[in-house]
Amino acid sequence: MSQDSRRHICFLTGTLNAMAGAERMTATIANALADLGHRVTILSLWDAASRFPLHPRVHHEALFAQRPSFKRAYFATVAGIRRHCTAHRIDVLVQVDTMLELFVLPATLGLGLHHIAWEHCHFDEDLGKPARKVARRLAAQFCRQVVVLTERDRRRWREALRPRSEVVCLPNPLPFPIPAEPAPRMQKTVLAMGRLVPAKGFDVLLRAWQKVAQAEPEWQLVIHGEGEERPALTALIGQLQLQDRASLPGICQDPAQAYGHASIFCLSSRYEGFGLVLIEAMAFGLPIISTDCETGPRELLTPGQDALVVAADDADALAKALLTVIRQPELASRLGAGGRDKASQFTLERLALQWDALVKAPG
Repeated sequence: MSQDSRRHICFLTGTLNAMAGAERMTATIANALADLGHRVTILSLWDAASRFPLHPRVHHEALFAQRPSFKRAYFATVAGIRRHCTAHRIDVLVQVDTMLELFVLPATLGLGLHHIAWEHCHFDEDLGKPARKVARRLAAQFCRQVVVLTERDRRRWREALRPRSEVVCLPNPLPFPIPAEPAPRMQKTVLAMGRLVPAKGFDVLLRAWQKVAQAEPEWQLVIHGEGEERPALTALIGQLQLQDRASLPGICQDPAQAYGHASIFCLSSRYEGFGLVLIEAMAFGLPIISTDCETGPRELLTPGQDALVVAADDADALAKALLTVIRQPELASRLGAGGRDKASQFTLERLALQWDALVKAPG
């Protein structure tokens, strides 16, 4: 890459020391842009540790050792972001949450930065923070681009906010290359993966699994992830007498092994920003059963072609779909093959080049 097309890019995020989708994508895209020759820093608001490996040329630092009260530390945070941008001569600032606009706008006044907001929530979800709506309005007026994950969200931003910013749809990429071979699907295992939080609907999945386990007792459910719902889900497994049929083995350290040992993937979410696990499972050729929740599943899946899709919060419908795929191997194979075709649209190489064009776009 020529010197004049290389950018100094900063990704501003809350923390990288959390096993979650936005954090994982920050590391993935930062690494890919460093690989393409850009100079990349990641500024975490707190905690200089990262759960995800970083490219040797990605510099990571944090403003605070632990999460502060941002009401009390507001001015220190704004000053810290500005200091980082001037010290590293940042050209492009990518904020990994539209909420960060409340810090970034005052922090970058007069610096002339190319400013990108990267939205990981869908537009109609504020995650309990009314200030998110204000931050989105500011991002829509003051950022050069707002990056959203789905076309539906791109439409919502444009209809609702009439932004001066360009709203760009860039889906999350697969964080690993498409496997040369699909999973063998020899084991009678249904895999689910995600944080153990109410949004993921694992309580609904366990109620559905009680019906599946009665009808197909040789099958096992494995739910990978960690979070606040672990005690409640463990209690529910006991209450439904699924101790020998369902397990919660914690965070998945080796996704390739988890997908490779499964025969079906199930997403039971009440809400999803994107649903990267769906693309991962498709890359391994696993048939998908998913809820029809906003926004990712609705856009990523083609019912009957690469997935069976049911209403959210409906344990009976979920059980019925699981049993359909378990009992119809030809359907399972067809859905798995359809998913593998679709996963090829989400390779990191493809998305990295789109990000590269974005950060080099003239003002």
